[in-house]
Amino acid sequence: MSRLLVLLSLPILFLSLSSCQNPPSPGYHPSNQIQTIGFDQGFRNLWGSQHQRLDHGALTIWLDATSGSGFKSLRRYQSGYFGAAIKLHPGYTAGVITSLYLSNNEDFPGYHDEIDIEFLGTTSDKPYILQTNVYMRGSGDGNIIGREMRFHLWFDPTQDFHNYAISWTPREIIFFVDDIPIRRYERKSDATFPVRPMWVYGSIWDASSWATEDGKYKADY
Repeated sequence: MSRLLVLLSLPILFLSLSSCQNPPSPGYHPSNQIQTIGFDQGFRNLWGSQHQRLDHGALTIWLDATSGSGFKSLRRYQSGYFGAAIKLHPGYTAGVITSLYLSNNEDFPGYHDEIDIEFLGTTSDKPYILQTNVYMRGSGDGNIIGREMRFHLWFDPTQDFHNYAISWTPREIIFFVDDIPIRRYERKSDATFPVRPMWVYGSIWDASSWATEDGKYKADY
C-alpha cells in the first residue's frame, strides 16, 4: 500500500516568550535561544497511532487510504515559541494537509481559537503552499480576524528539514520559516486576538474538498 510520509525532526521546540515586547530585529534567531524537548516528554498520539513512528529523535507521520495521523501536547500554553523541523513528502500530494498548530477546540468546541501553519498538498509540477491562519472564538472572518495568508517558499521543503514556528505573546503572533518572520499579527483588541490557553498539535489528513486549487485535485491513493 502506498503512503505519504512527513518527517518531523525532534526535539520539538518550546519556550515561554511572555516577556517579549518587540518584533524581531535583523539577525534575531529565536531557534538558537530556546529550550527543546523530545516528543515523549511533551506530546502524545491523538489519532492514527499506527501511522506514527519515532526513530532516533525523528517522528514520521503518514497518510494512506485507511487513516492519517495526529499528535497533541501534554499540556496547554498561553504564550510561547512553538516549532519543529519538518521535511515534507515530494511528488503528488494534492488534497493532503500537513499542519503544526495551536488550538483549544477540545475545550471550546464550536467557539475555539486556533493559530495554524498548514502545508497545502500539490501536484507534481507545482510547489507546496504554506498557509497561516489566526482563528478566533469560532470565527475566521477575514475582515476582523487574521484569516488565511498563503506563501510560496524560497526553497523546496521536500529536500531537507526546515524550521517552522509560531511565536505567540500577549502582544503579537509571528510566523517564522528558518528564523525569518513571514507574517506578524498584532493584538489590536481583545476581540481579535486569542488569549485563552491552547494545546499544540501536529497532523496529516485528507482535505481533498479544498486543499489543492479549491478541491480541483484530490488525494490519490
